[in-house]
Amino acid sequence: MSSQKVAIVTAGGSGMGAAAARRLAADGFRVAILSSSGKGEALAAELGGFGITGSNQSPEDLARLVDGTMERYGRVDVLVNSAGHGPRAPILEITDEQWAKGMDVYLLNVIRPTRLVTPIMQSQKSGAIINISTAWAFEPSSMFPTSAVFRAGLASFTKLFADTYAGENIRMNNVLPGWIDSLPATEERRDGVPMKRYGTSEEIAATIAFLASDGAAYITGQNLKVDGGLTRHV
Repeated sequence: MSSQKVAIVTAGGSGMGAAAARRLAADGFRVAILSSSGKGEALAAELGGFGITGSNQSPEDLARLVDGTMERYGRVDVLVNSAGHGPRAPILEITDEQWAKGMDVYLLNVIRPTRLVTPIMQSQKSGAIINISTAWAFEPSSMFPTSAVFRAGLASFTKLFADTYAGENIRMNNVLPGWIDSLPATEERRDGVPMKRYGTSEEIAATIAFLASDGAAYITGQNLKVDGGLTRHV
């Protein structure tokens, strides 16, 4: 087993996931990246890591990712769970099928890979899992209904996971981004942020890198807002 630390990033082909993969690679991690577009596989090659094209909604693709990472590197120190975009519609117009899709995108995207990497981290007696959530998890917005509902559920899952595995030195935390530059910018949204600007994917990546580091070794079960003060009163 290599002594160099290894990070898996799901939905890592673009945006905050890709920025996290780049930052972790810069910090000395070997990276393994999953994305549905093929961009993650290309980014992994650029960073000297391992990538596959597949979906974080597919147990089979996730198993290929984790198994391939273990075959190459023999360890998993960090799991970063990013996500795509779930259904959006007026709250009572969202169909049962769309709610189920939202759960796949925003909650099961964390639970499925966590099931796979936790036994590995248990054998290592260490590990960190960081989930990219949303600043609207605790003050929901009608703009992102399925995201808000299932990421509120993710906050509960994270606390339960932390309670269960903290004694084995396995940590889980959520990063809650506000308006980030990977989204279309509008003046109205910018003006609503106390810092009067959008955040950057690199700022989210820096927060993820901190939570993945030894400097965050005493932090687990938390929901860290990175939103320029947008939800400061929540």
